Amino acid sequence: MSPFTSSPVRRRLLAGIALVGALGLTACSSSASTPGASESAEAAGRTLAQVQDAGVLVVGTEGTYRPFSFHEDGTGPLTGYDVEVVTAVAEQLGVEVEFQETQWDGIFGGLDAGRFDVIANQVSINPERLEDYSFSTPYTISPGVLVVAEDNTDITSLEDLSGKTSAQSLTSNWYEVATGYGANVESVEGWAQAVELLRQGRVDATVNDELTYLDYEQTEGGDTGLKIVDETDDASENALAFRQGSDDLVAAVDEALEGLRSNGTLAEISEKYFGEDVSQ
Repeated sequence: MSPFTSSPVRRRLLAGIALVGALGLTACSSSASTPGASESAEAAGRTLAQVQDAGVLVVGTEGTYRPFSFHEDGTGPLTGYDVEVVTAVAEQLGVEVEFQETQWDGIFGGLDAGRFDVIANQVSINPERLEDYSFSTPYTISPGVLVVAEDNTDITSLEDLSGKTSAQSLTSNWYEVATGYGANVESVEGWAQAVELLRQGRVDATVNDELTYLDYEQTEGGDTGLKIVDETDDASENALAFRQGSDDLVAAVDEALEGLRSNGTLAEISEKYFGEDVSQ
């Protein structure tokens, strides 16, 4: 599993952006940085013709990563935001979709070995991964957000964090953001603990990624007692990951994603899981 531990959502939202570059969301798979990975990936690249001849797009995913790829109640059918997006893409390609569930730590190794054609698991685009893998256009975009209690009127922007106390995991990039704006930090293990401290009035704010907040708000039915008052300029971008040498397959997937974006399907899936469109 990705070592980005401060929240279930945030652990895979990697720094493909300047803001989170220093941390890299610490979620780069070891297989993504293994020397020689790009050569083996390129040699084993899957083509569009191969996928269509087989009639199936084989997808690597965790299956334990709510709300992106999970089993309802732990035993139901595989579902989630990423699952629905890549299923819709496969339909556009005229093929079935077959999911291969695997742990995060081994997901890039499975792609390298040809166990699946693509990873659909909120993989963030970053420079290191771009050296070894090909990516579709992003289908999830998430800025960092500043969250405070609903009745807080003292903090309306990131600049207002100066001298205030923000609940942050010390191993997350959001810790760097909060301290960069002059906040005093109360150390927490993750999002749930930060929320509890906010509700108790023991801290003034927390900085996290937008998807974490939206997922929490959706789960709680919207009555969270919290609000977003500002967001970072940069955002992480998450996409489908392929072995190198899959250029025509990636191009076809990009065309499918554009069609799904244009006809409102991506927005509809986003609304279902997050209450708003996170696909653009």
